[in-house]
Amino acid sequence: MNPVSTLELFVDRQKATELRCPSRNRLIEWVRAALAEEKITTALALTIRFVDDDEGKSLNNQYRHKNYATNVLSFPYDADDLPEAMSNERYLGDLVVCAPVLVREALEQGKSLTAHSAHLVIHGVLHLLGFDHETDEEAQRMEALEIRAMHRLNMRNPYELDD
Repeated sequence: MNPVSTLELFVDRQKATELRCPSRNRLIEWVRAALAEEKITTALALTIRFVDDDEGKSLNNQYRHKNYATNVLSFPYDADDLPEAMSNERYLGDLVVCAPVLVREALEQGKSLTAHSAHLVIHGVLHLLGFDHETDEEAQRMEALEIRAMHRLNMRNPYELDD
């Protein structure tokens, strides 16, 4: 049995947008797919918050100094002192998904909302685990992990666009 499928995982799903958002169970499935390559045995927790354009723009401006809403922001949590309620868990951090950007990108790229949502969650989780795409080598490694995670979900390579 895959240890990730039995890994204790808590996803705090927050919805701060009028747009429809994935269920907590679906988010857990996507997070598990992102974690499948890692050898994690301790319980994990993270927050995934779906926001509107205003909050997405504000957070991107505050933390990345970019004055526009982006699709996903990752806020890794690296403090040693967790709240007592999480003392047996490894808190990964927070993901913020801007729902209107997600919808626009899915339409522009000819992807389903489900597939693009899964990809953004997987991408964000990999950032929480310390992966990045600042160099070509890092980007290739991260994209390969994303593609494998999407295939685990029986979804297409997110980097292959329809002609």
